[in-house]
Amino acid sequence: MYDAIIVGAGPAGLSAALILGRSRRRVLVCDTGRPRNAPSHAINGFVSRDGIDPREFLRVSREQLRKYEGVELRNVEVTEARCRPDMRFEVRLATGDLLTARKLLIATGVADNVPDLPGLRELYGRSVFHCPYCDGWEVRDQPIAIYGRSERGLGLSLELTGWSRDLVLCTDGPAEIDQEGRAKLSRARIPIREESIARLEGQDGRLTQIVFADGATLARRALFFTTGQAQQSQLAVGLGCEMNDKGTVRTGPYETTHLAGLYVAGDASRAVQWVVVAAAEGAEAAFAMNTDLLREDLANPSSSPIS
Repeated sequence: MYDAIIVGAGPAGLSAALILGRSRRRVLVCDTGRPRNAPSHAINGFVSRDGIDPREFLRVSREQLRKYEGVELRNVEVTEARCRPDMRFEVRLATGDLLTARKLLIATGVADNVPDLPGLRELYGRSVFHCPYCDGWEVRDQPIAIYGRSERGLGLSLELTGWSRDLVLCTDGPAEIDQEGRAKLSRARIPIREESIARLEGQDGRLTQIVFADGATLARRALFFTTGQAQQSQLAVGLGCEMNDKGTVRTGPYETTHLAGLYVAGDASRAVQWVVVAAAEGAEAAFAMNTDLLREDLANPSSSPIS
C-alpha cells in the first residue's frame, strides 16, 4: 500500500513527489517518458529557471528526489485506475502489476492536436509554437502567422498583438469568423488568409515562408497554432472526472476532484498551462494529500508511517 501514486513525472508530478517525499510519505511515480513539451528547446517564464532545457529540468528534478527514500520512480505506463468501495485506489501497470494507494494524483498533462502540415514537424519547438507566453518573447516584433479558425484563431491572433504587430491569420480554409470578429481583426490590422496551405518552409528549424496551394507564398518568421488538445491519458475520464469546455479536468481547491482522494494537477486540469503553474499545482495537491493523510493517521495511529 502506497500513501500516494502519482501518474506523470512532469513538473506537476515531480513537484508533488518532492513535497510528499519531504512529508515522509511512501510514494510511487509512474511515467511514460512522453512529455508534452518534448519538441521544445527551453522552458521560459519559470522564475530562476528561465530558458532551461526541458530535459535538464527533468533530470535535475529527478535527481533531487533521490535522497527521499520514500519516493520511487518507475518508467512505466499506468493502464487502468479505479476507486474501490473503501476509497482506496488501485492502478494497473503495463507490466501487469496491480498496486494500491490511499491517494491518487493524475498529472499526465495533455497532448496538442498538432496541425498536419508538411514541414511543420521540422520546425516545431524552434519557430512553430502554441503558447505566446512561453515563446512569444523570442520572436517579438517578427512577422508571425497564426494557424487556427473560428474563436480559437480570432482569440490567439488578438492575444499575439502584445508581441508583434506584423500578424497574419491563416485559416487553411474557411475562417468561420463572424462579422464582429472580422471587424476586431481589421481594427488590429490583422489580415485573414483563407487559402489552403500546401506546406511550411524553413531552414535550420527557422520558418521562412508559408506556401499556399495556389503557389502564393507568405514570408513569416514564426507560427503559433491553436487547434485544440486532448488528455494525454484517459485515466481521469475513466474515473468519472468532469471535463470543462477546453477538454481538461474540472478541479476544485487544491486540485481536488469529485472523488475523495483523487487529484488532478498540471496541464490536464487548468486553462493556464505553464510549467511554473503546473509545478505549483503539484505542490498544492501534495499539501492537500498529506493533510488528508495526517487526518487519517491521527484517527488511526497504526496506519501512520512514523507510528
